[in-house]
Amino acid sequence: MHIHEDHFPQNAKDEDWLAQVGSNGWIVLTKDRRIRYRALELTALLNAGVGAFILTAGNLKGEEMARIFVNALPAMNKFLTKHDRPFIANLTSSGSVSMLFSGDERNLK
Repeated sequence: MHIHEDHFPQNAKDEDWLAQVGSNGWIVLTKDRRIRYRALELTALLNAGVGAFILTAGNLKGEEMARIFVNALPAMNKFLTKHDRPFIANLTSSGSVSMLFSGDERNLK
């Protein structure tokens, strides 16, 4: 696992770091629910071939987010075997995963 601040400045623009994430083949874990609605970030994600899981539960502490991500690893791995990148998937606090945006289909929900 890689932490954003270990590789990029904290204030790095999404469109800049997403390109590097894609070239490294990394998956993004984020709580930024608006990323799919901002044209620059969405275009960068698609062009870089990034897969992103967005934790949609709000106001969670770091420990709670970590627990959700760890518990959801089997569901995320299963999702990754069924879906090609780029994509944006929803991750709920219960650990369920669903497609929000598929770059192949260019279909926003």
